[in-house]
Amino acid sequence: KTAEEHPQHFPQQQKQQPCDTEEEEEDPFGFHNLDFDNNNCTATDTATVTLGGDHYITLPILEAYAEKYGPLSLLQFDAHTDTWADDDMDRIDHGTFLYKAVKLGLVDPSRSVQVGIRTDNPDTLGFNIIDAQQMRAMGPEAVAEEICAILKDYPTYLTFDIDCLDPAFAPGTGTPVWGGPSSAEMACILRNIAGIELMGGDVVEVSPPFDTTGATAIAGAHAATEILCLWGWTRRG
Repeated sequence: KTAEEHPQHFPQQQKQQPCDTEEEEEDPFGFHNLDFDNNNCTATDTATVTLGGDHYITLPILEAYAEKYGPLSLLQFDAHTDTWADDDMDRIDHGTFLYKAVKLGLVDPSRSVQVGIRTDNPDTLGFNIIDAQQMRAMGPEAVAEEICAILKDYPTYLTFDIDCLDPAFAPGTGTPVWGGPSSAEMACILRNIAGIELMGGDVVEVSPPFDTTGATAIAGAHAATEILCLWGWTRRG
């Protein structure tokens, strides 16, 4: 269901404001290096699984993949939609990068899905959304089935924001939101979507200093491993 079909009483997302340092003025986010590295990889049959870091890094990666495959389906695991409106293409942050990706034609929202959302942005830009409350009601197997039904066999990029997990399982992140899925539920979902036409992916927003237990880094490492397995599943000899 879209957000309009399933209204929630979630808090409004907060949009990060740009920094104004001289160093960032020269090369605000290091996009040139990201573009170069990912274009080198996507020029061949090599895929990338990127580890981050602020979620804005997904935008230049999507640019590289879209150049090769055209508009992508996006599978986004996240507590936030990251679709706040900002038409200034000279700046970016983790709350607006997906708005820009849609406006630039990098992803097709109608065949994309955001999973685990538990904050509210009224303008969904046409994305399919399975929010955290729906996830709990459906169960992980049904969530995986719905994801596959939306993505079909379209070329897909998977972005996994660690704050999709409930803070009890991944506290080491910058914008934790309670009420998310457990690590076990997420593992079940990821393993039950094997067969999607995955082109690449990333795991972002992991901040180990915010978690003295190390659980967040462990969760992030497992998520990255599952992305690699999903990519390999449809390419078995």
